[in-house]
Amino acid sequence: MRATLSVAIATLLSAAVLSTSGHAAAAQPTTRIPDKAMATAAQLRETALASDLGYRITESLTTEVGPRMAGSEADARAVAWAVAKFKELGFDKVWTEPVTFPKWERRSESARVLGVSAQPLHLTALGGSPAGTVEGEVVRFADLAALEAAPAGSLAGKIAFIDYKMERARDGAGYGPGSRVRSKGPSAAIRAGASAYLMRSAGTDSHRNPHTGITRFDEGLTPIPSAALAVPDADQLARLLARGPVKVSVALDCGWDGEYTSANVIGEIRGASKPNEVVVIGGHLDSWDLGTGAIDDGAGVGLTMAAGKLIGNLKQRPARTIRVVAFANEEQGLYGGKAYANAHVGDLHKHQIGAESDFGAGRIYEYSSSAPEHAKQADEQIAQALAPLGIAYVPGKGGPGPDIGPFAEKGLAWARLAQDGSDYFDLHHTPDDTFDKIDPKALAQNVAAYAVFAYLAASAEGSFGSEPKVEAGK
Repeated sequence: MRATLSVAIATLLSAAVLSTSGHAAAAQPTTRIPDKAMATAAQLRETALASDLGYRITESLTTEVGPRMAGSEADARAVAWAVAKFKELGFDKVWTEPVTFPKWERRSESARVLGVSAQPLHLTALGGSPAGTVEGEVVRFADLAALEAAPAGSLAGKIAFIDYKMERARDGAGYGPGSRVRSKGPSAAIRAGASAYLMRSAGTDSHRNPHTGITRFDEGLTPIPSAALAVPDADQLARLLARGPVKVSVALDCGWDGEYTSANVIGEIRGASKPNEVVVIGGHLDSWDLGTGAIDDGAGVGLTMAAGKLIGNLKQRPARTIRVVAFANEEQGLYGGKAYANAHVGDLHKHQIGAESDFGAGRIYEYSSSAPEHAKQADEQIAQALAPLGIAYVPGKGGPGPDIGPFAEKGLAWARLAQDGSDYFDLHHTPDDTFDKIDPKALAQNVAAYAVFAYLAASAEGSFGSEPKVEAGK
């Protein structure tokens, strides 16, 4: 999961010079939700709150499949699980769409302080790191900017270490600077001549569990072994460095190994009168390999599958189809989201709106969307139906979820159901991301929120503004 991607995408969307296609220029009629649908949504909300379906689906995925890193043997099992689960739940149509990406493998990893204070260090290779065994003196930097300012060649034969402490925040705002240390630090280390790269994990816990995550190497640079230290081990290394020079050995066995084709898995609950128009909800099916991917993002898959199923159980279905997508390989580059956007850009106008759950299993506390002026009434009606769940209406705030983002850039209307992520980065990308961390009542609240949102958006008379976008002048 990328908490800052939503913010970045929202900024990009608002900053880009865009114009809608010609047929969108005409004034749109006001979008509203019928009173009967509002009454049904209230009943649906209570049914979802009393249901443990989302919890049981998440338990099934994390127990029967477990860790499911993109490109692994478990990736294929996860796809088969999702197809079977959609069918078991009674979705009207279930299919897969291929998603191809480079395959990265983790085989082993270790590190040790050498010399008079010899001791092991707990770390994990960053996704995308090459293999290698490096011994060298460690040079500590307080933050990314300090390493980027290091003169070229100044770290020759040494190991760069960024000791940046990520801040805790309900909305995950601290992940922006923390994730940049992971994504940009290795390239900065290479430019300074370092032989390897270490970082304090991008996390807010104090457990001896390192946080993995994908990194990047700028074009033209030769990658170096790159890893994240568990927070207590980063503290230990900093204390040792305060006493004098420290030499460390880092041994990583990992790397890229060709290409792999996985799949987005899609299930639909057909609409009653406009079945060719869809409301899209979902989460990503892949996870990192250290835990069992419960909060990132088994919960997102489980709760959106459950929301779709509960809508399908209604005597009177909404006008539009509910489409639930279990996206492939979000963790290593939004490959599933990009593939979905590219595959469906031709029918973007048939997509009413989309929302993705990819920020854990905490209670949803805010709702917002990209609804244009003509859809404000319907947006307020959705917010009204969500309010009994303790969800505040904050129009104009936030952005789309990661896998929804690539389609939103092309013009998809989006909604944001913001989860409380106060403790999300205690668990994120660690061995501690396991099913026991999920609160069943909080997850039921999420199911209720997504069911209400999707049902009402699918029942609305009028659009939420999905229109193809092109650069101005084209």
